[in-house]
Amino acid sequence: MTDRLRAMFCDHLSIMRGKYLPAHKMRDDESRFARPTFSVHYDKDLLLDAPHTKCREGLPDMALRWKADEIRAGWEPDTNVVLGDLYGDDGLPLPLCPRGALKRAQADWQKHGLTAKVGIELEAFALVKDDEGKLVPYDTPGGVVYGTGNFTDPQRFTDAIWDAALAAGFRLELITAEYDTPQFEFTLSYDEAVRAVDEVVLFRQMAREVALDHGVLLTFLPKPIAGKGGSGMHINLSFEDAKGHNALANGDRGGPDRLNDLARGCVAGWMRHHKALAGLVAPTALSYARLQPASLSGYWCNWGGDHRGVTVRVSAEGGKKARLEHRMPDASANPYTAVAAVLQAARLGFEGGYPLLPMEEGDCFDRIDAGQGVAASLGEAMDDLATDTALCAAVGQGLCENHIFMKRAEVDKTAALEGDALRDFYVWYV
Repeated sequence: MTDRLRAMFCDHLSIMRGKYLPAHKMRDDESRFARPTFSVHYDKDLLLDAPHTKCREGLPDMALRWKADEIRAGWEPDTNVVLGDLYGDDGLPLPLCPRGALKRAQADWQKHGLTAKVGIELEAFALVKDDEGKLVPYDTPGGVVYGTGNFTDPQRFTDAIWDAALAAGFRLELITAEYDTPQFEFTLSYDEAVRAVDEVVLFRQMAREVALDHGVLLTFLPKPIAGKGGSGMHINLSFEDAKGHNALANGDRGGPDRLNDLARGCVAGWMRHHKALAGLVAPTALSYARLQPASLSGYWCNWGGDHRGVTVRVSAEGGKKARLEHRMPDASANPYTAVAAVLQAARLGFEGGYPLLPMEEGDCFDRIDAGQGVAASLGEAMDDLATDTALCAAVGQGLCENHIFMKRAEVDKTAALEGDALRDFYVWYV
């Protein structure tokens, strides 16, 4: 028997917020939260002037509303989970709601008769506490890229994540060790955009909680260990038309020479809005330690075929598996906001008929065709985002105004931090 419901939403900082509620709430229902949650920073500082939070208007409520048919099994004993949408005190969708932004992006594409489908790859590092209570890398003495087994995970905490995922009904595609140790990759099934991101935000929370039960702090920060590689959140995108066909497909083969008009428009949109996108899909100070030249991270404004050095990778697979991969995002971003931003930039390119830059021909180590990278810092990325009025309007003006305000405050909060101190500003939340 399920005794309670855990109702949650993913906020502006990509922190999961929620409440435990009694079993009778397992129907179409709602619960109320303080709207100024969107004014609260990682360090619990309440920023009274954060846009659209109404801190100076009495700190009113917002409502989290959910549907009974979206309630699913959780990973805690006798507990179901559900994600909902946020509404303001006027009864209208809250402009700050990241899940609402993704639903708007999906609806904008559906006007073209297309349903966006995404698959998301998550990367994370594992940390543990040493005898002095300091966070240090989890010891994986035999860890290698694509490693499996107990040389890669001596405590087998990833086995516990796998078991919990299956029990809770997550459609987990793979767990493997990534390039650096102790780094792991988790991939979930391809699906319609909102369902796919719902699965990702719940899985990410579940994985962190299960790992913590085993004494491991699993962090999705983009660069938590100096001298190690970065962690990304690659977004793979395709579209399904009214007949159920993959609208990106141009025959049985994929690759750059098989791009149709839809694919060309999407890639052109990502190139045009490259610098502004960084502000939404790579939104922490540590994001810019990851986003560096020759780092395979999405730094450059470029695209190519089966080439891990470019930001936008065109799959060589065609037919049902035709897809585009955007490699800049990292999982310090709210996944709803990140996918919404990627979808909206692609739509702007498709609808606007943007010209497509030539394909990258360099190796992206010593030779590079791209003449432009992303900003060097979070503050500069916020300037780039604020300047791109078309992308902000498409993603949601209110959401972007709040995001830019909170992130500029974050620039000040982290300015004097470096190394482990900078990591520790974020690490318990991301």
